[in-house]
Amino acid sequence: MVKSLTITILAILTGWLCLAIWQTPLDASEDNVTPTSTPEQVEHGRILAGIGNCATCHTASLDKPYAGGLDFPTDFGTLYSANITPDKETGIGDWSREAFIRAMRKGVAADGSYLYPAFPYTHFKNITDEDLDALYAYLMSLEPIAQEPPENELRFPFNLRFLQWGWQLLFFDDEPLQPDPERSAEWNRGAYLAEGLGHCTACHSPRNAFGAEKKDKAYAGALVDNWYAPALDASQPVPVHWDEKSLYAYLRTGQSDYQGTAVGSMGEVVHKGLKVAPDKDIRAMAAYLATLGGQSTVGGEKNEAAKLIEAAHQRVATNRSRGEELYISACAACHFNAPENPRALRAELSLNSAVTADDPSNLLRVTLQGVAANEGTPGIVMPAFATFSDDDIANLAEFLRSRAGRPPWSDVHERLKDLRQLQN
Repeated sequence: MVKSLTITILAILTGWLCLAIWQTPLDASEDNVTPTSTPEQVEHGRILAGIGNCATCHTASLDKPYAGGLDFPTDFGTLYSANITPDKETGIGDWSREAFIRAMRKGVAADGSYLYPAFPYTHFKNITDEDLDALYAYLMSLEPIAQEPPENELRFPFNLRFLQWGWQLLFFDDEPLQPDPERSAEWNRGAYLAEGLGHCTACHSPRNAFGAEKKDKAYAGALVDNWYAPALDASQPVPVHWDEKSLYAYLRTGQSDYQGTAVGSMGEVVHKGLKVAPDKDIRAMAAYLATLGGQSTVGGEKNEAAKLIEAAHQRVATNRSRGEELYISACAACHFNAPENPRALRAELSLNSAVTADDPSNLLRVTLQGVAANEGTPGIVMPAFATFSDDDIANLAEFLRSRAGRPPWSDVHERLKDLRQLQN
């Protein structure tokens, strides 16, 4: 009797679990796959795709835009981005609008399979119907490209997609972001873009052991793709905190007065994605992001920067170290700034986030590979110094940290070894 009851209960629980996990495949038809769209709607979708940086993640080869196949190494194995061109066999050409919206907001593909959260549906849930329709119209207007992305290379049991149901149960809240009535329309627009299509916390927030963002540490900084996305909350490491003006300049041009230059992953966001965004949207994002750090005690005023640069000059030791000699010979011609002129064209390194961050990756990567003319500040090139020995680069990093009034990094040699392997 007890055994029979136990089996019955287990069967019921198993059936309930299967029903809970099961997602209905959404069949497509010509009518719901190719809805009527206007040129204005398609153009709006193109801009939204830029703000979402869709092309960067879904393009492995420049001659096959949006055709997927880009690899994303994770702690659980390697994921490959999907083909989101309207090819019916290998892309999303037979996805209905309903299927597209479900994928964007619920993380479930047209065939009912769960998407991995490397695809940031956890942010795209915040996108309005109007914007999703425009984005769908734009993607369906692209040239179909037949390209099957490689199979994901995930370790067991992470290769079992249905387990993403449990991940969503633990970490995914599908309620969309609500406007803050106490904030301005511009601020709310910025929040909508940053927390939705822009999915800023996806890079700027640390993650837990299951790959979910730590919501209590949003914008606290994280290492992504071997670049360090610095903290934008109150813990931000830059001596002169970000304000609306510096954030606007950075997001619009890739260069701020004091805090840093957009290279690497962030360079792609600025120079490939956000370049199509209208000024009002860039300003809205700047207005929102500027509030994340709270009230700055330093501010971004020129006289404050001058004081900080003067302090950096005074920290330089009387007896020149190897790091200082390297700075004088390789860096100072471009990066030295007098206190009375802190807004030189090239970054003052004592104020730069690559030097002041808790992680040395950005400084080391830029030192090793330089900055091309189409990255960072438009038209300005920084040469690569990969021919420097690890000891020399470590000495330079130690000097720059000391000059900025920061303690030395403890893992420079180990990190250099890893980053050099990336270049090989």
